[in-house]
Amino acid sequence: MTIGEQARLALLLSIPAILAQLSSVMMSYIDSAMVGKLGAAQSASIGLVSTSTWIIGGFCMASINGFTVQVAHLIGSNDLRKARGLLRQALAVILVIAAVIASIAMAISGGLPHWLGGGEDICADASAYVRIYSLFVPAFTLSYFGSSMLQSSGNMKVPSILNVMMCVMDVCFNYLFIYVCGMGVRGAALGTGTAEAVTAVLMLYFLLVRSPELSLRREGGSFMPQWNSLRRAFGISGPLYIQNIVTHGAHIVATLIIAPLGTISIAANSFAITAESICYMPGYGISDAARTLIGQSLGAKRKSLAKRFARINIFMGAGIMTLLAVLMFVFAPQIMTMLSIDSDVVALGAKMLRIEAFAETLYACSIVAYGCCVGAGDTLVPSAMNLVSMWVVRIGLALFLTPRLGLTGYWVAMCIELNVRGLIFLWRVRGERWMKNVLT
Repeated sequence: MTIGEQARLALLLSIPAILAQLSSVMMSYIDSAMVGKLGAAQSASIGLVSTSTWIIGGFCMASINGFTVQVAHLIGSNDLRKARGLLRQALAVILVIAAVIASIAMAISGGLPHWLGGGEDICADASAYVRIYSLFVPAFTLSYFGSSMLQSSGNMKVPSILNVMMCVMDVCFNYLFIYVCGMGVRGAALGTGTAEAVTAVLMLYFLLVRSPELSLRREGGSFMPQWNSLRRAFGISGPLYIQNIVTHGAHIVATLIIAPLGTISIAANSFAITAESICYMPGYGISDAARTLIGQSLGAKRKSLAKRFARINIFMGAGIMTLLAVLMFVFAPQIMTMLSIDSDVVALGAKMLRIEAFAETLYACSIVAYGCCVGAGDTLVPSAMNLVSMWVVRIGLALFLTPRLGLTGYWVAMCIELNVRGLIFLWRVRGERWMKNVLT
């Protein structure tokens, strides 16, 4: 393919993936906006535990990526029979992992908000939110499993459509449970979980029944995991587990740093993170497309093509997120107004968004470059890079700046860290060492 054709293919795969990520963002907006109408305390209750739910979900996602990278490589090498066999094993393993993680989340739901330093005015709602969230962890996991496996086969369209449908269902179920049933914060968790459960059923149908490459109707096979498959999967997922702990653990530490600042700061921080996600989620969509393109290219033994796809996707992600950062800077107050009725929360959150706008270009580079590395099965070094960036740069600066500048100090620290992270990921993908872990 010419460079123009490669760019066009990358764009065609990225657009559905971006739409899927944006639908996820919209679900966060919907939850935040609907709960925000109830008051700052209710918003803070979700904001307090949001980083903890991220780390719970992150373990499930890391487990899935260990298998989807292998499937992409097998499809790239045109070994579809082996790809379907691996899919069976992955499904059995992921169901066990999801059940274990859900049980742990349920067990800690009562004490978690207190451990995070939440006040008595928000701990009850926060505990209830985590408890209901834990019930739907298997549904969330299967939805992501179906989406990721379809994407690894090059099918970005179906996951995109189903995720948009999930967004619509989230609006309907949230309205029903939050307002009609009067369940408040609990209703937000139940509404989102129900939408995830319906989407999981549909994702698995299109993956296991309708997919031309991965449908399990083509031949029989065992769901019993094989040692080689597990070894390769956890060889990829192991560093991702560490990264999940490192990254989201840093977010939990950040919550502990921010919690003493009070309810307004907790709510503003939570809403600003949600608002910023509309800027960076397109980068994650492009990262998903890059993971598929690079995984299949390396499975076909075409390293030069994989490297060109990496450069094209990184450039595309940086361009789109830079444009969105400009819009976020200009319309920060209006964006925050969509999420909260509290004027103090809106003003503080808008200030945080304008700080973060200066990080989005290099943040895009780190997001897409990381997806490129995962597509190649290169997870250990990128995870170590994230560890240093998050814990040394971000947390180190936050501990120094937050006591002096309040919430502004934390967001300045985050802005600096994201720029540093972008630079080190660009350094990682400049050569070919990240492409030496092909699994076929």
